[in-house]
Amino acid sequence: MKIMVIDGQGGKMGKTIVEQLKKNFPQEEILAIGTNSIATAAMLKAGADAGATGENPAVVGSRDADLIIGPMGIVIADSLLGEITPKMAVAIGQSPAKKLLIPVNRCQHFVIGCRDLPLGEYMRLVVDEVRAIMAGER
Repeated sequence: MKIMVIDGQGGKMGKTIVEQLKKNFPQEEILAIGTNSIATAAMLKAGADAGATGENPAVVGSRDADLIIGPMGIVIADSLLGEITPKMAVAIGQSPAKKLLIPVNRCQHFVIGCRDLPLGEYMRLVVDEVRAIMAGER
């Protein structure tokens, strides 16, 4: 399974996701896509198998990823303080991959009905969902 993790700004969320995925699913291919070089470097340091930065890698990676994980802003143009371009949001949104979007209620985007959990709890939920997908439960 090819798992694409996308993050921006400082890459803290993406770094944590990559660490948890590598710990729980070491055999899976993890591609780190940073919207900037700092985020990419953080995810590579956390153990991603490969990484790239910017719009085109996000577009190309979206074509054949099986699973895309990141903050919910990755499917909203101009989110992450403008780091998600419209082309990136469309490519990710149209990708046939399953998407696990973490509801970070910032930048004027709120998911009604979601609990406001600590980041660590969201990371645990991501790992649980990946496990369910791999088991064919989703």
